[in-house]
Formats: sequence, structure tokens, C-alpha cells
Amino acid sequence: MPSKSNVEMLEKVAGSLEASQGVFVVDYRGLSVKETQEVRRALRGAGAEMKVYKNNIVKLALSNAGMPNIDDMLAGTCAYVFYEKDPVDAAKVIKEQSEKLKKMEVLGAIADGKALSADEAKAYADLPSRDQLMAQLAGLISGFARDIAVCVKEVPAGLARSVNAVSEQKQAA
Repeated sequence: MPSKSNVEMLEKVAGSLEASQGVFVVDYRGLSVKETQEVRRALRGAGAEMKVYKNNIVKLALSNAGMPNIDDMLAGTCAYVFYEKDPVDAAKVIKEQSEKLKKMEVLGAIADGKALSADEAKAYADLPSRDQLMAQLAGLISGFARDIAVCVKEVPAGLARSVNAVSEQKQAA
């Protein structure tokens, strides 16, 4: 018979999984309370939150939610970073904080419904964010539209120049 606290923790983990798009698993061994608060504050700014749960409870919650198996990552001192929308923003904060503090390490993740290795999870931090991608796409579309407008404008302008040249030739003759 599971204890009441474990049942409550399972419900919390299930709620966090349901409210998020995915999760990063990080080893936070060696972080002080102050450093942990700093990491959590930075993650909140990126639409993510870091929670510490028992690994066995997280395994059970992932299994109940039908999410990929990441049991091999869930050992030792794990913290779970649940992100709401964009995994890239959360990954960038995790990378920035781990480089700054030298005490955190990404163990893996679940993103887009797939289990990711540590290297794959870290690669998300090198991608442009959703906002950056949208800006790049808008710039590309704007460039194409401008090029088309220039081409379309040149057809009647070239015709007008040709008519003007013919007119000048006839007047000169």
C-alpha cells in the first residue's frame, strides 16, 4: 500500500507533466539553496519550472502518462525542468546556468513526445528560439515580396522606356 505522501507526489508529477510540453532531466548535485533559487528564477522567465521529485515516482508518472521510457536517466540527484511552450528557451537557460555554476548537467529530456539523450537535449540550446525563427521567416517572406515587386515594376517600366526610345527615334527621323 503506497503512502499518502507518495500518492500526493505522484499526483503533483502527473499535474506537472500534463501542464507541460516536455521535461528536461538535470543533475543538480552540489547546488546550494541560493544557486537553486537563482536557477528556478531564471527558468520561470523562460516559461519553465524546476521541481525535485523522487525518481521512482517520476518513472511511474511517465508510465501512467504514456510518455517515453527514460528510466536510465532517472538515477541519483535529479531535478526535472518542465517547460510550457518552447523547449529551446528552457534549454538555453539550463545551458547558461550550468556554464555559470559548473554544477548542473543535463542528463536527457522528453521533447516532442520523444526521449532525448543528453547530447540531443543539449543541442536544443543551440537552436534559435521560436521568436527568432518567426523573425527570420518574416524577413525571408519580406525579401521575396520585395523582389517580386521589383520584377513586376520593371516590366511596365521597361515597356515605357522602349516606347519612349521608339518615339524619340521617329521624331529624330
